[in-house]
Parts: sequence; structure tokens; C-alpha cells
Amino acid sequence: MPGAPRKEIFDPDTVGVYHCYNRCSQRARLCGFDPVTETDFSHRKEWIRDRLKELAGVMAIDVLDYAVLDNHLHVVERNRPDLVATWTDAEVVLRWWHLCPGRREPDGAPAQPLDAELKSLRSDPEQVAEYRLRLSDISWFMRLLCQPIARRANQESNVTGRFFAHRFNCQRLVDERALLACSMYIDLNLVRAGVAETPETSQFTSAFDRIRGRWQRSQREMGKSVDSVSPGEDQDAWLAPLFLDERAAAYPTSAAPSSPLAQTTAGLGAPCPFPSPRASDKGFLPMTLDEYLSLLDWTGRQIRSDKRGAIPEHLAPIIERLQIAPDHWTDTVRHFGRLFRTAAGGLDAMRRQAANMGRQWLHGIRHCAAAFP
Repeated sequence: MPGAPRKEIFDPDTVGVYHCYNRCSQRARLCGFDPVTETDFSHRKEWIRDRLKELAGVMAIDVLDYAVLDNHLHVVERNRPDLVATWTDAEVVLRWWHLCPGRREPDGAPAQPLDAELKSLRSDPEQVAEYRLRLSDISWFMRLLCQPIARRANQESNVTGRFFAHRFNCQRLVDERALLACSMYIDLNLVRAGVAETPETSQFTSAFDRIRGRWQRSQREMGKSVDSVSPGEDQDAWLAPLFLDERAAAYPTSAAPSSPLAQTTAGLGAPCPFPSPRASDKGFLPMTLDEYLSLLDWTGRQIRSDKRGAIPEHLAPIIERLQIAPDHWTDTVRHFGRLFRTAAGGLDAMRRQAANMGRQWLHGIRHCAAAFP
């Protein structure tokens, strides 16, 4: 059954959460050890993570979860048209210049824009409006993520052709239950594949970064010095915080046209000249990071051992709070990618999504009725 067109899934005018994923061409291990060429391309995972961090600091899109594996990647994104609407034309133009500069330095970094260049970009209201739309568009986010990685990898291997099999696949997560299950499905990808034993050893996942960031904060609270990406920035600073607190204010994002773009360095993931590493401080799940990690750890052990156990009493309230059927929890996380295609969520939310798309039924709606009663 063919997937739905992206325009039926993605609504650029409203805030939504989307699970986007892409595979390497012919599912080749182009980001891991390739048995055909006997070459290890694992360093490309760092390219992808660095590029994700760069986009998270420039675009009006919250990165909620991610995982980079040998032959595919996952990203959970929340578009923020409400946020980009507050940016001035000058900031919109400057941010777009950082992503797609009119000039580059010899090392490939964005060149410092001249006042005349920025003024020229701002002089066309229609073009500025288009840039504003693109900065909160998940298709442009995935395009700006995948294309530079593909070009850089092809240059490294001295080849041409497709690096990724398609543009990307996408499904809408219509409520918090689906978001929780999808987040754990992504964070446990390496555990489920047998590549890692535990979430804390699953490098290049949001779980790994959050656990590392939690440790850095605890060490700092005890007065100990810790290594970080940059002074005062924890490893998970670029990810949206997990706990959903509607009172959390957005990061200050105003940037004058004279921001120090010249300070960027060569390569993907260059330091961003904007004042915050992520779009906003808005979380996405009604639970603390410790609650999430506890449930993640237990779920991962069930998947690894393939032994179904009752959810412990101290974790059951998390499941009950979101009205998730405990008996279906492990199977939902394990098989999330197969159970749902276009969208995922509770039965009522799925029916509304189907109606919005002009359909009577969506793949996975039967499992939704059982897993999210």
C-alpha cells in the first residue's frame, strides 16, 4: 500500500509532531562498517548528529528525538510556525543565509554577509515570506539535513549517485501516547538490533545524549568540572527538554544582522552564531527525564530478553497517566515502525486525522484501539 503524500500528513500552519526517517540507498551500511568495501564509515554518524545540532539552533523546529544507525536515521520533529512568526525579517534573512549562504569561505563555511547583501534579501517581501515558511517546514529540515551529508559522503568515497534511497518517510504523531511509544522505539533502536546492551551505551541517540547531559548537570551541581561540547553547554542542550511545562518560555532568539557569522568553522555542524542551541524550551511529554529513563530501561530489558514481565509498580503510573494498555506496551514499542505508517495515536485522534486527510481508515488504527484505549 503506497504511503500518503506528505502534503496530506504535514500541516505547515499548525504546530505538529512528526516522525521522519530515511534509509541509505539499497540499505547499504554507508554510516557503519561496509562489508563489501571493508571500510568503516561510522564517523559519518557524527556528521549527521552535528548537522542536526546546527539545524536545531537555526530553524524554528524542535528536535525531540533522534537515532543514527549504520544504514538509516530517525528524527522526531515539532514544527514551530508560532515561533518563526515572532522573528523579524532581518533575523529570518540572517538565519536563511547561515543555512544557504550566498557566498562561502574557501573552507566551505558561510561567509560573513555584507549589509548590502542582507538588505537585498530583505527587499523582496515575498521571498522573505518564503524563507519564513521554510524555516519551520519539516521537508526543508530533512532536505537541509540529508543533502549536505550525501554530498560530503560521495566526495569522501569519490562516487556519484544516491546516498539516501528516498527524500524521507514521515508519519504524524497525533497525541502524547504515540509520541512516547515512538520516542522509546527510536531510543531503543540499537538495543533492539543487538548493537548496544543498554540505552546509556547507545551512541548517536537522543537517549545517550540525555543521559550524558543529566550526568554533566549532576556533576556540576556537586561542584565538579565536566567536559562539554562548549562552555556551559550540556550534551543534550540542543534537544527539546523532555518534561512538558507550558510555562517554559522560549529561548531569546533575536539576532541582529551583525551576528558573528564569520566565527563559523569549516564542515558540517559548524558553531551556530545564534544565541540558543535549540528553538525553544518547550518540552513534549508529561513526565520527568528520570521517569522516562526508568521506563526506557525497563522496556529495553524486556525487548532484549524477549521475556514479557509485568510493568513494575513504580513505572505503572507513567503508563496509566497516558491511558496506555500495559499488555500491549512492549509490542507497541518493539514494532512501532511496522504497526503505523501515516499516523499514530489514540483511536479518536486517528479518526480525526483520517477525516482531515479525506480518508475513512488509516494503517494501524486497529492496533491503536488496543494499545491506546
